[in-house]
Amino acid sequence: MKTSPLLLALALAAPLADAKKSDFVNLFDGKTLDGWTQRNGTATYKVVDNTIVGTTAKGSPNSFLCTNKLYGNFELLFEVKVHDNLNSGVQIRSQSKGGTPEGRVNGPQVEIEACCESGYIYGEAAGGWMTPKALLKPHKHFKKGQWNSYRVLAEGARIQTWINGTQISDLVDEEKLKTHPKGFIGLQVHGVGKRGPFDVAWRNIKIREIK
Repeated sequence: MKTSPLLLALALAAPLADAKKSDFVNLFDGKTLDGWTQRNGTATYKVVDNTIVGTTAKGSPNSFLCTNKLYGNFELLFEVKVHDNLNSGVQIRSQSKGGTPEGRVNGPQVEIEACCESGYIYGEAAGGWMTPKALLKPHKHFKKGQWNSYRVLAEGARIQTWINGTQISDLVDEEKLKTHPKGFIGLQVHGVGKRGPFDVAWRNIKIREIK
């Protein structure tokens, strides 16, 4: 039996987390977008074959499909596949200005792209790169055209990320914790101007809250 990328990543990461599979809850039921709200932009989000598929819209700014529930300290697992020409990301501990769907989404973002910076942390509308420039080293752990497993561990000011079982980032940012201690999880479809359409898909989105 072939092992899925998500289960493989869990196995590789097991020594790093004192958690059981039963501790995780699904953020996506595989059938509907219940529990999620779109914020910003006009990209479309649809459920297709047990995945959430986000598709760009011409002229749209960045779009985000966000959990209605807010999270502070947690371990997040998901799988993602993205078009080579699209930049994407997953927001963590994020918020929208004014607390409305129209308010600008802002906060830490775990980078997703088919090239070199996947897994590093960016401050979306919140100051730009949180990962120091000296640590933004290109890597090839993200596999183009394939499903990639991510693991994100956020505890206090420390945010760690893994892609396909390999640790990419270990960041401590006390200042960002002060402004963004808790917030929603958001699936980003980046604006692409007049290009596209391009898409990004997510599946097996699970979270374990850490008290």
